Amino acid sequence: MTFSLVARCARTGMFGVAISSSSPAVAARCSYARAGVGAVASQNVTDPTLGPLALDLMEGGMSAAEAVAEVRRRGKFIEYRQVLAVDRDGGTAIHSGPNSLGIWTQAQARDVASGGNLLANDGVPQAIVDGFLSASGHLGDRLIAAMRAGLAAGGEAGPVHSAGLKIVDKVSWPVADLRSDWTEDCPIEAVATAWEVYKPQLDAYIQRALDPRQAPSYGVPGDE
Repeated sequence: MTFSLVARCARTGMFGVAISSSSPAVAARCSYARAGVGAVASQNVTDPTLGPLALDLMEGGMSAAEAVAEVRRRGKFIEYRQVLAVDRDGGTAIHSGPNSLGIWTQAQARDVASGGNLLANDGVPQAIVDGFLSASGHLGDRLIAAMRAGLAAGGEAGPVHSAGLKIVDKVSWPVADLRSDWTEDCPIEAVATAWEVYKPQLDAYIQRALDPRQAPSYGVPGDE
């Protein structure tokens, strides 16, 4: 009931996750990223402990492949889980348990990994990877392009209702964390619209946190 990707920008070192599902608030349960460490998606009969565990293992020095192998060893009911990871060097790894739902499959390349379950067809993750690799610009733009490519390739077997985009870069909090938790319209396009609004302000929000004295105008009534 989900398709997603985790990715690293080789130019900037940013990490990101983009995800969509027929279930509500998928990004709240399934998306994990840590600046300087990596990104993880934990999905399919979700165990939310697996994302932080994989990030902790990578922060401790493991590669994505080593971390996912350790998650397989430690995780409970791991045969029901899908876990995707990308590390600080662009290495990727995926675990898809045999009890993943419906049509499930995965695809990966350097800097990007995609997986899904209850898919319309088994070509969706590869379309997502190809969409990411062929896109250019900001990591957020590439994540959106990849999700649109997955949707165009068939997406989930039924309609999707929630989506999310998370990006980390240098600071300890996500520099973008955009979600559409439930809609009868396309949640991927809802997140894409939010990204177009948020992207020009992203750096200003970081600056306001680090040193508001140097921040640009807030652009609200009464702001001089």
